Amino acid sequence: MKIAVLKETRPGETRVAASPDSVKKFVAMGASVAVETGAGDGARFSDQAFRDAGAEIAKSGVDAANAADLVLKVQRPTRAELSYFAKGVKLAAIMSPHAEPDLLGAYAGAGVDAFAMDLMPRITRAQSMDVLSSQSNLAGYKAVIDAAAYYGRAIPMMMTAAGSIAAARVFIMGAGVAGLQAIATARRLGAIVSATDVRWAAKEQVESLGATFVTVDEEAMKSSETSGGYAKEMSADFQKRQAEFVSQHVKKQNIVITTALIPGRPAPKLLTEEMVRSMAPGSIIVDLAVEQGGNVALSQLGEAVDVDGVIILGFANVPGRLAADASSLYARNLLNFISAFWDKDAKTFKVDWEDDIIKGVALTRDGKVVHPNYANVAAAEPAPAKDAENGPQG
Repeated sequence: MKIAVLKETRPGETRVAASPDSVKKFVAMGASVAVETGAGDGARFSDQAFRDAGAEIAKSGVDAANAADLVLKVQRPTRAELSYFAKGVKLAAIMSPHAEPDLLGAYAGAGVDAFAMDLMPRITRAQSMDVLSSQSNLAGYKAVIDAAAYYGRAIPMMMTAAGSIAAARVFIMGAGVAGLQAIATARRLGAIVSATDVRWAAKEQVESLGATFVTVDEEAMKSSETSGGYAKEMSADFQKRQAEFVSQHVKKQNIVITTALIPGRPAPKLLTEEMVRSMAPGSIIVDLAVEQGGNVALSQLGEAVDVDGVIILGFANVPGRLAADASSLYARNLLNFISAFWDKDAKTFKVDWEDDIIKGVALTRDGKVVHPNYANVAAAEPAPAKDAENGPQG
């Protein structure tokens, strides 16, 4: 069986879908691996490192994907990249189907069996395959580091002969994987940390990390979590009261990090322009939801915005700012997913379409869109002609 690892072509993507370590394990399982030249450059994985692990280095995406049975990517393929794929090939990537649902029809039309790693069900068997957790963990850490870099003061309390420096006050909005890592990181740096979340279960997790949990209505929180572990959208009344409470709390903070996301929906607005302007000059806000519309009024994707001295950081692809670790963890997620369905005798990726994990991540199969959330998307003609010399166009 041939596994192809393609170089990412979407702007700003520094990660790669394999590491030398995962390639070595695929080869040990009996697979052949082709890695497009330069695929690991953004993560500082050289072609030679992949070659030493047992991979073939292909001169282009077309060559890497040629005769491949399984293609691994970080982000979903563009229409141009799709032209590389043979009918019947399997694809595993962070598909973000909500972002470009029309592409699903193109994948189906091309005969690609696509698996969305970002739709991995949150069940015990799939924990080691959960890319949202592995990448969000790094994003939460990096958010605090980025905030500290822009904050013009020290984070911990310091007592010197010249006087004392007060510890920074850090407020984390959303205590999922990213938020909890942000809390832990801010605490390690010596900040006074508080956090909020709409899920009741988050209270104990926040407090276990040494932060203060703040909310306007604990009773409303107790019914605010889905069976899958995600947050539900709260009632308008709760949102109003929470916003009023938060607006008073935010005024006292030096750093605010927002992490709230609702799968398949625009990010909820947590900080209004009025709240932003209520903070003292020199304060920092990090909007980790900026790629889905943002939690913060005035945040801009890919920019650091100055609002009367308050800096709003809206960096894109925050995990990709730690490309080596993000790639290694993502590669391990993919390895665990593929290993779970690996036929050791035939040395191939054998999909059990009735398995709960496959049901959760399968988007297309046999020329059709099969995921229940996207069943209304029709198969479509895929992509423009491939260009072996210059790679994907457009």
